[in-house]
Amino acid sequence: MAIGVQTDMATPALASFGSDKVKKEFLAPTITGDKVACLGVSEAGAGSDVASIQTKAVKQGGDYVINGGKMWTTNGFQADWMCLLANTSDGPAHRSKSLICLPMDTKGIHHAKRIDKLGMRSSDTAQIFFEDVRIPQDYIIGEEGMGFTYQMIQFQAERMWAVAAAILPLQAIIQSTIEYTRTRKAFGFPILNNQVVHFTLAELETELELLRSLLYRTVALYVQGNDVTKLASMSKLKAGRLAREITDKCLQFWGGMGFTNEVLISRFYRDFRLVSIGGGADEVMLSIICKYMDTLPSPPKLK
Repeated sequence: MAIGVQTDMATPALASFGSDKVKKEFLAPTITGDKVACLGVSEAGAGSDVASIQTKAVKQGGDYVINGGKMWTTNGFQADWMCLLANTSDGPAHRSKSLICLPMDTKGIHHAKRIDKLGMRSSDTAQIFFEDVRIPQDYIIGEEGMGFTYQMIQFQAERMWAVAAAILPLQAIIQSTIEYTRTRKAFGFPILNNQVVHFTLAELETELELLRSLLYRTVALYVQGNDVTKLASMSKLKAGRLAREITDKCLQFWGGMGFTNEVLISRFYRDFRLVSIGGGADEVMLSIICKYMDTLPSPPKLK
């Protein structure tokens, strides 16, 4: 999770749109591992609804003065800098935001708490507040007012990473379940011998292979410079749902042992629930897919 934030959540926009100055100061040491990055987008009242963020960065002299707060910030306590999305004007929601490189040792940044989570418990997740935080205006990434657009592009890298990061662990879950059910016996023969068990594992393996193929197609088009928003959203949607299905069905075959913290399957059961929420909930992915399919209903006409 920490590395995924570093490579595919907090840095893609900086790499694509940042000035040489901010790349040298923030991107280069992040690539070498000398600095840890975090992404500041979600807020207590704005998760998947990015357009509703309230954090503001107001110009004063040659600086931005930042006030507001961020929630669900992975790497928040250990990060050296944040890729911050903030409102830099009072214009339309999709044109009023900018991405800014924010050093986390700047005066006025308050780490409110480490969030106690159901899963991903070894991942540092913070709630952070900003009180008159002052940074130079040239720490902005790209053009002012383009932050929402940059973040939507950045989300595609995050969502492809989420799928890629899930595939091998899910493969390992299936394989470990095969091995466990081969050795665990009930009524005199291995659990794996039951047709419902080995057929279910075959179905799950097939679904996982289809997800892998969808990801490969998406990435191939992405590196060629194509817009893969629809395919990335499909991949992310399928990954979240399949992760829940694989962990749930495999845990069932572990029986009582699967309900303990002594085996990895119970941890995966908790950890992978996040895939359908973080980086855009399933419902957001469906809305994006519908938009590209031109199946969204028209908004009601005002009288």
